[in-house]
Amino acid sequence: MSEHSRFWIGVVSASHVKRGMLGGFAQLNHGKAAPLRRMSRGDWLIYYSPRTDLAKGTPLQAFTAIGQVADSRVYTYQMSESFVPFRRNISYIPCREVKIANLLDQLSFTRGNPNWGYSFRYGHFEIGREDFLTIAGSMLGAISR
Repeated sequence: MSEHSRFWIGVVSASHVKRGMLGGFAQLNHGKAAPLRRMSRGDWLIYYSPRTDLAKGTPLQAFTAIGQVADSRVYTYQMSESFVPFRRNISYIPCREVKIANLLDQLSFTRGNPNWGYSFRYGHFEIGREDFLTIAGSMLGAISR
């Protein structure tokens, strides 16, 4: 992990996270380019999934994937005639799903905050290195500090 790496949370339903993992890409905020452009090659992305599926999925509230931004490219991908979202290549790491409830007291952006879910409404936000290491440690086991 580079000392210049930045760390991000992306908020995406678990079923969409799985699609991204299989394809080696990230797609955020319903296909917008801006959140993808904020990230740089070598940055880390952790997905948080509030639900299993976008509209009618069951509540999940878990961190569901972790990966590193693979290159500098933000590109479009034609999913349908009317939907052409932006994507970014991500190198995902095998991990386990971790419920956020188990980490609420350990993360600076949730600790002591009864409205902890508010920051997730933006769909993409930066977190600090220590918060990243806490989440990644739970998802991957031990991670070097």
